[in-house]
Amino acid sequence: MFSANEILDMAIKLEKNGEAVYRNAIEKVVRPELIDLLEWMAGEEVKHADFFAGLKLDLESKNANPFIDEMSRELFDDLLGDKNFSLKEVDFSLIENAEELIAVFVEFEKDSVIFYKVLEPFVEDPAAREQLKKIIEEENRHIKRLQEFVGDREAFTIMRD
Repeated sequence: MFSANEILDMAIKLEKNGEAVYRNAIEKVVRPELIDLLEWMAGEEVKHADFFAGLKLDLESKNANPFIDEMSRELFDDLLGDKNFSLKEVDFSLIENAEELIAVFVEFEKDSVIFYKVLEPFVEDPAAREQLKKIIEEENRHIKRLQEFVGDREAFTIMRD
């Protein structure tokens, strides 16, 4: 059975991994507006990780586990299917063009949205649930901003020397 702490640890790891990927990519791109976008998105991931860390601390301080009665490992696995939630590392050396790189970023954001939508019904605190909804909206905005670069052949050079 997944505990609330384990689920929140997954959310924190998802956000930290996203931050690392964006920061890694900054070193590979040259176009200033894409660098600015990636820096902004990395900062957003930090804010989201901080939210989940705070939620975890709050649960620990209350010594409560709202998930325990409602969610088992089997249920969570059924809900999530075979999604890996982009917790793997990205090998930028295998990415050959702008569209592939943006697709990686969009996949990170989509994975986050799916995970948080599954998590949402199990967040009992109304204020925390509202904040989670805002994070979902932000992740969807990230996807739209990233997609603005699709088809822009001069958006960036994949690898810097």
